[in-house]
Amino acid sequence: MVSLFAQFILFFCTAASVMALPHFSVQQQYLEITRMRMSAEIRPLALLETQCLDRNVHIVFHDEAVAELAICDGGIAGSVQKCRGSPTETKGVAGTARFSVKTMRDGATIEISKERWERCVRAARAVCPTGTFRAVCAGGASKGDVEFFLTNPF
Repeated sequence: MVSLFAQFILFFCTAASVMALPHFSVQQQYLEITRMRMSAEIRPLALLETQCLDRNVHIVFHDEAVAELAICDGGIAGSVQKCRGSPTETKGVAGTARFSVKTMRDGATIEISKERWERCVRAARAVCPTGTFRAVCAGGASKGDVEFFLTNPF
């Protein structure tokens, strides 16, 4: 029979080991993009074309998720549902990820919704699961389509 003292020592060592494990916290933007990706179905028709540029470039998923929501004037995270400010081009940058977005037609402005943007990025990632890419999203501009790149700014 194991003594009470030995049980206490075993319990204390186990508890100390568990508490010594690293604890990670993530930003709300990361959780938001993860929920969106899990719930959104992949629609290949969201894109007109996709080109994988370099599959060996390392882009951290969390950085990609944050950069994805950082496009447009002030970003499209939280309750924002559409690109604000009517830009002709925009970018979202976070760590190892940079999204560059521009209209395909002169005089057009970016008016992409968060839902359409997520569909386009998800469809591009289905074609190019790693690395950098270029894609054209069907619609998303006041006239025509938007072209976007995912690159590593370093």
